[in-house]
Amino acid sequence: MDDRERVFTNRAEAGRQLAARLASMGLDRPAVYALPRGGVPVAVEISRALEAPLDLVMVRKIGAPSNPEVALGAVVEGAVPQTILNEDVRRISGADEAYIERARTQELAEMERRRALYLGDRERVDPTGRTAILVDDGLATGATMKAAIAAIRRQGAARIVAAIPVAPEETLVEIAALADDVVCLTPSRAFRGVGGFFADFHQLTDEETIGLLRQGWSAQVPASGGEARSVLIPPHGLAADLTVPANPRGIVLFAHGSGSSRLSPRNRAVAASLNGQGFATLLMDLLTPDEARDRRNVFDIPLLAERLAETALWIASEPDIADLPLGLFGASTGAGAALLAAAEMQDRVSAVVSRGGRPDLAGPRLGQVRAPTLLIVGGNDDQVIELNRKALTALTCEKLLKIIPGAGHLFEEPGTMDQVMAAAGAWFQHYLEPERQIAVRPTAVDPLRAAAEPLPAPEDPEFAALFDRFADARVVLLGEATHGTSEFYRARAAITRRLIERHGFTIVAVEADWPDAAAIDRHVRHLPHQPMHTPPFTRFPTWMWRNKDVDSFVAFLRRHNAGKPPDERAGFYGLDLYNMTASIAAVLTYLDRVDPKAAAIARERYGCLEPWAREPAAYGRAALSRGYAMCEDPVTRSLVDMLRKELAYVPHDGERFFDATQNARLIADAERYYRIMYYGSHHSWNLRDNHMFDTLQRLLAWSGGDSKAVVWAHNSHIGDARATDMGAERGELNLGQLCRQTYGREAVLIGFGTHSGTVAAASDWDAPMEIKAVRPSRADSYEELCHKIGEERFLFDLRPDRNADLRKALSARRLERYIGVIYRPETERWSHYSYACLPDQYDAFVWFDETTAVVPLPTEVAKGEDETYPFGL
Repeated sequence: MDDRERVFTNRAEAGRQLAARLASMGLDRPAVYALPRGGVPVAVEISRALEAPLDLVMVRKIGAPSNPEVALGAVVEGAVPQTILNEDVRRISGADEAYIERARTQELAEMERRRALYLGDRERVDPTGRTAILVDDGLATGATMKAAIAAIRRQGAARIVAAIPVAPEETLVEIAALADDVVCLTPSRAFRGVGGFFADFHQLTDEETIGLLRQGWSAQVPASGGEARSVLIPPHGLAADLTVPANPRGIVLFAHGSGSSRLSPRNRAVAASLNGQGFATLLMDLLTPDEARDRRNVFDIPLLAERLAETALWIASEPDIADLPLGLFGASTGAGAALLAAAEMQDRVSAVVSRGGRPDLAGPRLGQVRAPTLLIVGGNDDQVIELNRKALTALTCEKLLKIIPGAGHLFEEPGTMDQVMAAAGAWFQHYLEPERQIAVRPTAVDPLRAAAEPLPAPEDPEFAALFDRFADARVVLLGEATHGTSEFYRARAAITRRLIERHGFTIVAVEADWPDAAAIDRHVRHLPHQPMHTPPFTRFPTWMWRNKDVDSFVAFLRRHNAGKPPDERAGFYGLDLYNMTASIAAVLTYLDRVDPKAAAIARERYGCLEPWAREPAAYGRAALSRGYAMCEDPVTRSLVDMLRKELAYVPHDGERFFDATQNARLIADAERYYRIMYYGSHHSWNLRDNHMFDTLQRLLAWSGGDSKAVVWAHNSHIGDARATDMGAERGELNLGQLCRQTYGREAVLIGFGTHSGTVAAASDWDAPMEIKAVRPSRADSYEELCHKIGEERFLFDLRPDRNADLRKALSARRLERYIGVIYRPETERWSHYSYACLPDQYDAFVWFDETTAVVPLPTEVAKGEDETYPFGL
């Protein structure tokens, strides 16, 4: 990226910069049209600054066959929806009329779902005779923007302005030929995806989009008819300022911090913002003047919470505000009081927002808070961030922690209070109004029931036999909807066992760290034991691979390999990159044996990472704060040196050299991973999955040209990302996509799902494992469709040439659930569901209607190698 190309903090900042540029153009009767979802936060800022009406233009991209991220064209709303195609892409991709019609139908259904969800029955803004400003968060090919321009032009706009933060220069030339004006803040010569130009480019949820739209529309409602008055709150006569706009939608009660009062300028700024969005606000002194003189009272959280509860009673007695939904906004110690009051008042409180707060001061009552709670903390407020993370774990309600980059405890840095106000406004917009129901296109169950192939239990030999149809593949990828479900592990073990015993597969590659899996591999292939500083799989999440189901599978592999020649034994390999410390130890152990001089040099180079050995993520924070990659060059040179000496090292032990170089690659990739993960973009995800894919390819090449592999990884890694919001909205790729692109039909992607049951998971990273109940699936999800079929277990064969009716029935995009090592049922929609097209995501889908959690094994292991190795049982 050119050093001159700017990076925006977030979409809202980009919107404010675009608004400043547009304001200087003297546009006549402007109206702002956002391309959802990404264009909405940008457009809200432009609409607010120009005082222009805000609307949406609904456009959906049509992806090319077998390569959905390439825009074949787009379909745009209208009395007669219009389809615009890129004829060059159509010719190259070979898309026929039947494919285009199927894709068009699918995208029209999704477009209608979003229109109903976002707009409901809201009256649309007619562009006739207006200057229409079309807004997105960035362009790549510009396919959707071109379609939007055509649609708005057809509706009679007098002038069209395309406004975007960033786009490739060549795309801007094409847009300029269609629009009357193009305003782009960053025309890019070295374009690497829109997300690369934003520090915060998270995927917007439907709920967040709705909240932002409500903010934008509220700002357009005249404030006339409202009133502001000073009141005294009984029974202590506490001074308070009440502001009630016309037709208020809710009321927010403020709790100030220990060194403040109702006159806090920051709280008053937030209150003014909420007033503009249609909320009544009440800022009050929590103590009488006499009480405030005793400093002990300002930290008396139960007393402050009692004052808030008394004020809520007063609100309920005031006719003009009595029936309004109540929200609480707490700052600093006031946040602890607000949450304690919310625990006391239960359902009377509809939402809570904490700014730079001390939610921990609510103590054990945090678990009794029912109201959805947003915790906002400054990115530089380290101590308070940690307190809020712990409080987030203690909360059992719907919850979210939002960290504002670059902000201190008081949010005095430029633009940081604007982000607080936007986040608080979106939260209250969503939770102080009735939730709009998601429109779901009905799907007939009969075609699904007819196509579902019933499955016996995984322990039945007939279970695995039904997967023989996939045995001709080079790579079979087996997914899982959670990281802690016994049925998924047992099913994958049964399928893999048959592929090994009957069909010549010799590689089992799993979503685990290379050095940990290597210890298991040496055990199952009867290779010499190599001591590790830390036993395998004793780091979080231990239960993911240290469980009874994996232990049984490892025992099978060892029995299977007994007596076989080395080149016929099945191996167990890790694809992931987290355990950098163990990889460093493995490289040094190898070099100590074959080249002590090189070992000394490598030990010095890897010493750069030593301060962060216990917490590699801290290296990323340090590199971010210092602005450079402190250890990139040393670890890369160590890898290059090893590869240069391959001819000298391989004769000692070719297999150990392969293991050592793979560990060296892991260190280099892990250094980059931990360094870029704090940018919050898709880059860290893509680096990790590229590492997994590269490792898989090296395993296949090392094992010989006819080798075949089974992969165990989460659905989010093995399903084709291009058929999900991961690829379509966030620019993420994954292992399944890369395998399809490389191996074509010789890669088989098999997903797994469940409706309900139990799962082993944690509430936060590094938190203890819990056995949690899996909530029944949502009505608008693929899981609910599968549940309605009524089978305990079944298989969908989704390959294009197998069952056209099944693929058609499942083609409309729906929510799909993803549970990782962390499961937060209280925020399940935001945390664990994402849109996908199931028949494009997988080649097959395995269903277990009700599932059970894995049984974890203890992390204490026996010393030395015996029949209990490697899990020490």
